[in-house]
Amino acid sequence: MNSRERVLTSMNYQQPDKVPIDFGSYHSSSIMAIAYAKLRDYLGLPKKPIRVYDIPQQLAIIDDDVLDRFNVDVIELGRGFNNDDADWKEWVLPDGTECLIPVWVDVEKDADGNWVIHGPDRKTEIAIQKPGMVYFDQTYYPFAEDPAEKIDQLEELFAYNMWTAVVSPPGPHQWNEEGMRYLAEGAKKLRESTDRAIVGIYGGSIFEVGQMFFRNDNWYMALAAEPDLIHRWLDKLVSIHLKRINMFMDAVGPYIDVYLSSDDYGMQTGPQISPAMFREFFKPRHKMMWDLVKSKKPDIKVKMHSCGSINALLPDMIDAGLDAVNPVQTNCKLMEPERLKSQFKDQITFWGGGCNTQYVLPKGTPEEVREDVFRNLDIFVPQGGYVFQQIHNIQADVPPENIVAMFDAVAEWNKLNM
Repeated sequence: MNSRERVLTSMNYQQPDKVPIDFGSYHSSSIMAIAYAKLRDYLGLPKKPIRVYDIPQQLAIIDDDVLDRFNVDVIELGRGFNNDDADWKEWVLPDGTECLIPVWVDVEKDADGNWVIHGPDRKTEIAIQKPGMVYFDQTYYPFAEDPAEKIDQLEELFAYNMWTAVVSPPGPHQWNEEGMRYLAEGAKKLRESTDRAIVGIYGGSIFEVGQMFFRNDNWYMALAAEPDLIHRWLDKLVSIHLKRINMFMDAVGPYIDVYLSSDDYGMQTGPQISPAMFREFFKPRHKMMWDLVKSKKPDIKVKMHSCGSINALLPDMIDAGLDAVNPVQTNCKLMEPERLKSQFKDQITFWGGGCNTQYVLPKGTPEEVREDVFRNLDIFVPQGGYVFQQIHNIQADVPPENIVAMFDAVAEWNKLNM
């Protein structure tokens, strides 16, 4: 059974030959560049330039030698692109580690020594990283003022949002025939080069993107007090998404196995909104987008990234057509592995939850990491419907020995149980 078969077998609720493993096929399964540099050194691997593909979170592209070392079964579509030296430029991480970032990312230091990202006008600051920070913070919210008057400008304002401007596909290429041809060519080459399952990230956020555009406080108040405005705004947003999903799937659909959308609905204690609000504003629109994806490729698997406690929303997500959920934040209320497996067995694939990244991975011993992995695999793996990853991206301060212990624990569990 090759990697692609292993992933898809599990996602079809059948037992694969081994637990399928993800490391880096999406931002939440990846690793911060600072930790990645230390991991390579710890493993004794050759020195390589650290390539940072997600500037706000400063996540690294995981090289093939690390993927092979940890028996990783999944890769992200973006690995088919930016493979020439000319696609990258030098930068430096907060701890002084030299790295490379995409040449098209416009980041510079201001007079106060802060790294800043500007919008296309080269004047509007949209994100900042101050000394001592290991992330960028969003600083500009296009719809924070006069949202009703700007709805028709939504598509052009994507370029003034930190997330949609810097980390969304197709990168520096446009949503036009030339840009889609570029995506299709890279996706085809990647498919021909690997038997790993390929995840195509579109994103398609409709809840979280409201926070990014309105600002959290404005967004929550508008959802409660101005539903007509939110419906108008969401209709415009989804019309843009549908147009782009159509183009995206035509370009890369033949070459990907999993389509990934992203929308963070959860907190530590429960959803950020009620199930009733989810059903009114968001469920029918997710269904519309996921139906389009599956009309383009009926056998594709649709996965959504949503952090936090989303137990109360999972039945509606499943009903809307969701096949897998990530990152399975098992340390949140009502998200215990036993509960999830019991409630949703054979209804949805749990992609994650393999190791606690809030407490165990950064602060535990290697043996405690191993015990956490074994405990979670014992619950999640039987009868399929599971892909292993740590709960969220590996942070800058996680000891490399714990990362190695985590993946080695999966290999050990496989030998004992599969």
